[in-house]
This record gives sequence, structure tokens and C-alpha cells, in this order.
Amino acid sequence: MNITIRTAIETDCERILELINELAFYEKAPEEVTVTLAEFIDAGFGTTPVWKAFVAEDPAVGIIGFALFYTRYSTWKGRRLYLEDFLVTETYRGKGAGKLLFENVIREAKENDYNGMVWQVLDWNEPAIHFYNKYKAHIEEGWLNASFSKEQTHKLIEGRHAGI
Repeated sequence: MNITIRTAIETDCERILELINELAFYEKAPEEVTVTLAEFIDAGFGTTPVWKAFVAEDPAVGIIGFALFYTRYSTWKGRRLYLEDFLVTETYRGKGAGKLLFENVIREAKENDYNGMVWQVLDWNEPAIHFYNKYKAHIEEGWLNASFSKEQTHKLIEGRHAGI
């Protein structure tokens, strides 16, 4: 298999968003992907880009995987690379594309002198956990994710949310 890894370009965004939807389906949350293609493109290639990505490409079929990341700042650890999404499409899993993508992200963290790299993995995603364990990743327990939607932030700041 002749897989190449390269930095994503703007014209890759449509395919990357398709893969993001594939990931959301795999993670049993397809309805959670609400970003539009225009917003996604702007966030990666607009006037103030916030993310960068690598894509894995098979010359015969095109992009078959991606790893999207950005800088996260920890008051305890400093600048760290945050791996937001990492996926190789199902038919290409187990063939080395994920290893190539992941190691390119690790190299990005090293070359930019980040104080480490962080990401999340679902506790039921045994194939991913097994993959990360090969790298001797530290997988934490005890942290719960918290979030607000855009609508919630608007309602909360406008004081329309009962109980504040």
C-alpha cells in the first residue's frame, strides 16, 4: 500500500468533514456534528486559523484518514498539542495509515517544542486504546467532560436560564 501523509489544504476540507461524520457515526453521535463546511474551512484556512491537520492519502482513492489538532494551553503544563480528531476510514484500518498519521502528529509536537500532546479516547473504544497503549500513552481516569452549546452560552449570558 502506497499511503502518503501530507498537511491538509483548503480543498481537503469537504473530504475531512465527511470523515468527521464517519467518526461521529462510529462514536454513536452522528447528530453532534453541526459545523458547516464554510465554518470548517474558515476555522482552518481563514484569517485566524485555529486548527491544522494531516491527511493520509492513497493515490488510487484519495484521502483515507486525517488527524486534526491545535494548540492547547495548560496552566499546569504550558503549550500542548491537542489531537482533536484522528480517523482512518474503516477499510484502511490496520494497514499502517494510522501509525503514519499519529507519528506525524507526534513529530509536530516535537518540532514545535510543545510540552506534550493530549487527546481523548472513549472508554469503550478498545481498538483505539490498544493502539495508544502500543505507544505507552498515559490514559487518565476520573475526568468528566463538560460543555455548553452555542445556544446555551447565549441564553446563559443573556440571563434567560433559570437557576442562575
